[in-house]
Amino acid sequence: MSAEPPSTTGPAHRSLWDRLGHMLSGEPRNPEELLEELREAQSNGLLSGETYAMIEGAIRVTEMVVGDVMVPRAQMVMLDIDDEISAILETVIDSGHSRFPVHGEDKDEILGILLAKDLLRRGDSGTTGVHALLRRAVMIPESMRLNVLLAEFRRSRNHMAVVVDEYGGVAGLITIEDVLEEIVGEIDDEHDDAVPPKLIDAQADGSWLVDALTPIEDFNEHFQTTYSDEEYDTVGGLVTAEFGHLPDPGECATLGDYSFDVTGADDRRVLQFRVRKSAAE
Repeated sequence: MSAEPPSTTGPAHRSLWDRLGHMLSGEPRNPEELLEELREAQSNGLLSGETYAMIEGAIRVTEMVVGDVMVPRAQMVMLDIDDEISAILETVIDSGHSRFPVHGEDKDEILGILLAKDLLRRGDSGTTGVHALLRRAVMIPESMRLNVLLAEFRRSRNHMAVVVDEYGGVAGLITIEDVLEEIVGEIDDEHDDAVPPKLIDAQADGSWLVDALTPIEDFNEHFQTTYSDEEYDTVGGLVTAEFGHLPDPGECATLGDYSFDVTGADDRRVLQFRVRKSAAE
């Protein structure tokens, strides 16, 4: 019986392939161990940095839930079923969205989803309501895992879901783009800044430019304020709730001792405020 020919790959290569075989053998492995294997594969030139980042994102998605990435309720653009077509068209055009949750008497009563293309196909601006144009709204809990949601989006061919809290109230919404961005990174459009701004940037005139994603806790520490972070985590969510709608640049709200002028917003959320100490009465 002939002896098995010697390996030509060398000990280092055998070790790498042994590890890869172990990784794929079906044995229990935690995500950190898997990522460590992939990082070593990247350092050995088997994976590009971009490919590794995508794989890492795909793995992280399995550990995240909808509540981690959803657009909060205060920043949602919603339509009232009783609004005139002219008012609905104005909201659709101004927001730039393609899909809109439509509510009934209150914002927790979601009647369906209106697609902008369905509305525009009507070809008129009459007063007839949009009831007949509504599509079924997909309602999901905040605790649903993102990989499960992505599979549901693919299966149902939906691109948006309304997120509900434990009491059945609307907590926010999430789109397929929100999930994909967790895998491939931010999907920029022509309105996105190439370099993110500082969270709190002092200005020469005594005001501050404050990024809407600034945690309320950090804002309180910087300005010695006591805004509550029980309902909202960020300054953007807190101030948008004070407006009661998604504000446009130029709108202003006052909370306590500070005024918040909206200096930047896109079609989904507020981006930045100019913050000033309110004038003493």
